[in-house]
Order: sequence, then C-alpha cells, then structure tokens
Amino acid sequence: MSRAFAIETHGLTKEFGKFAAVQSLDLRVAANRTTGFLGRNGSGKSTTIKMLLGMTHPTGGSATVLGRTVTDEQANRETRRNIAYVGEDKQLYRYMTVEHLIRFTKSFYSDWEPDVHERLLKRFQLPLDRKVKALSKGMRTKLALLLALSRRPELLILDEPGEGLDPVAVEDLLQDLVSAGANGITVFFSSHQITEVERIADQVCILDRGKLVADLSLEDMRKDYRRITLGFSNEPQPAKFRLPGVRNIQTSGRQITLIASGNADAIVEIARDMGPVSVDVAPIGLREVFLDTVKTGVA
Repeated sequence: MSRAFAIETHGLTKEFGKFAAVQSLDLRVAANRTTGFLGRNGSGKSTTIKMLLGMTHPTGGSATVLGRTVTDEQANRETRRNIAYVGEDKQLYRYMTVEHLIRFTKSFYSDWEPDVHERLLKRFQLPLDRKVKALSKGMRTKLALLLALSRRPELLILDEPGEGLDPVAVEDLLQDLVSAGANGITVFFSSHQITEVERIADQVCILDRGKLVADLSLEDMRKDYRRITLGFSNEPQPAKFRLPGVRNIQTSGRQITLIASGNADAIVEIARDMGPVSVDVAPIGLREVFLDTVKTGVA
C-alpha cells in the first residue's frame, strides 16, 4: 500500500518521573527516502525509536508506523514484520553461535535474501562457530547489521548503526544504506556522526532536549543555506541585520557573520547599502547547521 509517510507522530511524549525525555514530538518520516535522525547524546533519539517500535509506551501523544498505531499491540506485531531494526545496544541472543542465530532469525522472515546474507557474511568475516557472547563489540554490530540488511523490509530503523565499527566497515555500511534506499526501502537512522548523515540522507530531523528543532531537506540546505561575513570600517550594528532568512548573528570586532537559511541574495543587497568594506558569501554544511540549530533552538 502506497503512503506518503512511513512514520508520523503527533505530540508524542515520554516522561520518566519529572524528566521529559521526549516532548510533544511532531515527526514525519517520508516513505521511500533516507532520513537521518540527529541529536546530541541524551537528546531523546533512542527513546523515540523505542516508542515507535512499541518497546516503551508513550506518556502522551500518538504515533503511527507504516499506517498502524504504535500503542495497539496486535497492530504493532504486524508492523514489526515489515521492519528491520538494529538497536543502539545491539541486543542479541548471547548463548547462540553466529551460525545458529542467523539460521534462527532467517526462519521468521519470508523476505530473507540469501545472496545478501552470503555477501555480508563474507565481508564481515564473522566466525560462524563462535558464540555471540564471545564476540567483540564491533563483531556484534556487524552481526546485527547482517540480520537486518539480509532482509527486504518496508522500513529499516537503525539506532547508531556505526557504533563500534572501524572506518572501512562504516564506509561499507553507508553504501549498504544507499543501496537499501535505492531499492525502495525507507531508511530511518539515528546518529551523532554528522558527516555520515550528510553523505547519505535525503532529509534530516534534529532533536534537542527531547524536542524537534529542525526538519530539513539536505537538497534545500545545500541550495539555500549560506554564511555571510561582512567587514565594516566602523562599529557594526547587528540589530539592522535581523532580516527575513537570518537565523543567527554573531559579531566579532568590526565583523558580522550571519547564518541565513534562505533569501541570501536579498540579505547581501541590503547589507551592501550599509557600506561594508568586505562581503563574503559561502555555502555551509550540515555540521554548521546542526551546531547553530542546537545552540539557538531555531529550525
């Protein structure tokens, strides 16, 4: 069934006592796209994912995943059949061997792809006869990824998938996620590694202190976001630069730096009328947008 959004939440909230881990979250994850879920450690990403999967119950609000409500236990079980998930803690059956766990897992899924399974097994060089509890953290991560990527689910959810992986394995993982997206799988992955997100995501949602502070298209960011640096011979007047499209204003001596999310050409024209001695306009990357966003709370 075709749907615009694989994940939708409305006012989704999770409180632990007086602490709100997730606060009134309105999130929409487009189907058939790759969405990065960015945030600092402790921002509420993992808690959000666990609510979406029915692993923890929301305190308030609502959410649907693949069109089914997450608080309906029967619907949630049906939804999970169409989701492949790798958690932050990479929980696996520790008493099983690698081979036993793979055979056990694939017996549950009709969408298992033996060719992908064999390719990943060879690439990851997993020891089939070793028990999961004897694997290193990196090997457990690779095993969890093999179990998820060997399927062809409708939705792939990954929570910090690159944790514990070496740079070569991270590079391979990113290529696998690109391939999954190209094959029509919706990919939703959390990370605090901004470079990884920027390389492969179509959309980025930024969570900070349990609140959604940005939801932006990477294509639009590359097209519209600019850093405008202005130098003046006299003391600048920052208040004059509170213009449409200006997200942030920083002053250092006789220099003003503006972060603009759009309208850059018009902002520069207005700035030129103020007589700057120098004007520099440069595109900015996701790292700078992220840092600006979590500092100002402005999407």
